[in-house]
Amino acid sequence: MTDIVGISGSLRKGSYNSALLRAASAAAPEGVRVEIAAIHEIPLYDGDFENEQGVPAVVQQLKDRIARADGLLLVTPEYNNSIPGVFKNAIDWLSRPASDIPRVFGGRAVAMMGATPGRAGTILAHAAWLPVLRALGARPWFGPRVMVSEASRVFGASGELLDEQLRQQLRDFVKGFAEFISRL
Repeated sequence: MTDIVGISGSLRKGSYNSALLRAASAAAPEGVRVEIAAIHEIPLYDGDFENEQGVPAVVQQLKDRIARADGLLLVTPEYNNSIPGVFKNAIDWLSRPASDIPRVFGGRAVAMMGATPGRAGTILAHAAWLPVLRALGARPWFGPRVMVSEASRVFGASGELLDEQLRQQLRDFVKGFAEFISRL
């Protein structure tokens, strides 16, 4: 079994990125599990807090889940042509203390996808993640991209995937990422 932890970088209840992650999890082929994780409870990073109280339990639990997984799937919105602050904050916490980076991210297979209501897709957010992943020692997968533009056309009001072409694209994406993981 190939285990992948997927994280949506949006906190919004009706998030297209959370819907995309759920659809990717549902599209996983036999032998692959995409386990959905959330970042809602992660506080803003504060070095003083970390020094006084350590890493919050919610962060430690997510770090442990990622460390046990075979791969990490980042489902990223694009805010102002870059990474959403709340998502970057979560990754910043997950990299604390720095001595834990190799256990959580070092050599970890990472894939990215994203959705946006606009027409431009999430290519700039994907590009902005690359230096972060490089700094963490992760191994990005550069397979076929899933960058959903005009997401309101492919997701229904309750977040269900309406587009069969995207469903097949997600099947191929998750299968390709699992194959990348198996070759590491």
